[in-house]
Amino acid sequence: MVSGCLLHQLCDVLIFNHDPPRCVGCEDCGGPSHCGTSCSALVSENVRGYDVCTSLGHASSTKVDIIDKEDPGKGVIVQMSTGNRNQNCSLSVSVICQKTKVDGPLTLAKSGTCQYATQLRHPAGCAAAISGHSSGWGWFSTLLIIILCLFGAYLVGGAVYRYFSLGIRGIDVIPNVDYWATVPHSIQSCFGSLFSRFGGSSRGQQTSYSQVNF
Repeated sequence: MVSGCLLHQLCDVLIFNHDPPRCVGCEDCGGPSHCGTSCSALVSENVRGYDVCTSLGHASSTKVDIIDKEDPGKGVIVQMSTGNRNQNCSLSVSVICQKTKVDGPLTLAKSGTCQYATQLRHPAGCAAAISGHSSGWGWFSTLLIIILCLFGAYLVGGAVYRYFSLGIRGIDVIPNVDYWATVPHSIQSCFGSLFSRFGGSSRGQQTSYSQVNF
């Protein structure tokens, strides 16, 4: 491995099909012979002619967040750390949205002892609109609520006007009380006519056939 080489896997632990890294100081990431097989990020630096690996993060400590809350389509930032109390190393990868191609990692910055940051451009950083089943009110329910509110305002406003302005008392204070009294009967008559129409036609079809004896 060359000096300053960074290896990372944003979704899981590192997997090497061939030529796994050989370096010292990789005890918490698979050991010298299997370096990188039990962590999600490591960096190699050449110290006095030796490749020294430092684990930067584990898959269990990976966190994903939006780079810019006001512009979610800009990309995401993936943060991972080792969780070591003695030397808590970390890696921060900014995945910038780029729908056409993949570029990077572009830069590698180091701050502190072993805190690294890099960025790349990838379609995975682009926000995708996902349609979900909303549990809120639909347009029909909203329209129904508006109609009920208007109807209630009509009844209350009319009753107040008839009570104070016209001096009407009792049940007659309801506006158009005679009409509302006939509504249940009208609904009953409507359903009765529908039932008799469809029910009568089906009975008529059943009785339109006569038995034929052979």
